[in-house]
Amino acid sequence: MEIRFVKASGAGNDFVIIDNHDRRLTCDPAALARVVCRRHTGIGADGLLLIEPSEKSDFRMMYYNADGSYGGMCGNGGRCIARFAHLSGLTGPRMRFEALDYVYEAEIVGKKVTLKMKSPSAYKTGLRIQTEFGLFPTSSVDTGSPHAVTYVDDLSAVDVQKAGRALRNHPAFAPDGTNANFVHVLGNQSIQIRTYERGVEAETLACGTGSIASAVVSVIERGVEFPVHVNVRSGEELIVRGVLDGSEIHDISLEGGADILFKGTILYDPSHLQIESIVRL
Repeated sequence: MEIRFVKASGAGNDFVIIDNHDRRLTCDPAALARVVCRRHTGIGADGLLLIEPSEKSDFRMMYYNADGSYGGMCGNGGRCIARFAHLSGLTGPRMRFEALDYVYEAEIVGKKVTLKMKSPSAYKTGLRIQTEFGLFPTSSVDTGSPHAVTYVDDLSAVDVQKAGRALRNHPAFAPDGTNANFVHVLGNQSIQIRTYERGVEAETLACGTGSIASAVVSVIERGVEFPVHVNVRSGEELIVRGVLDGSEIHDISLEGGADILFKGTILYDPSHLQIESIVRL
């Protein structure tokens, strides 16, 4: 099976994108994600994005984590797939796409993509999560994916792989677990974060929904003001805009660069779950 793909990056969060609006892809997408996202034997990515037809918007985004689990919504993935759809001629610079039965709106200006997001929900604060790596005072919020947010004085001193995994799998977030964000406030409109992402099961260079979660909690709890400039692990910056109305936050958007790195084709053997060849175009 020959499959065309594009490799894209949103502030360091990288994805394999496949245009499947004509439903040509007949293999199991979860198995395909595990193969193509492998760093050393595949294309290498944090996740797989599929463009599929939608009856209520320009297209539907299907997102699979690197481990094959269905990821639902991904902020940086949504920005990357929006830019790809525009560059491919599938949409204009403004578009609407469906993900997890919600319709998102995106706007492209050059390499910058702004994505309007769902309002945050399920906010909880005052959580004290005890792990083998210490006690983490934590807040949690759902920004399209569930996130835990904890503040630290020195991000460079945090073992994100170990502490992040402990938070991700803690019984307090059972049964599905959570993403774990470690946050340092830089100023009244800026924060720095590192994120351990479930499904990737590692620290990623950026996380869109994690940036939103960290910005939202920082506005509520730390007096940070919108727009929040989020410095991510890659060194790039994402901008989270929103409106604080009493105790409610709405009109959330995520803005930042989305780069198409390269395109190519793979010869994929679904019966043996392996890539026979990769041709970079």
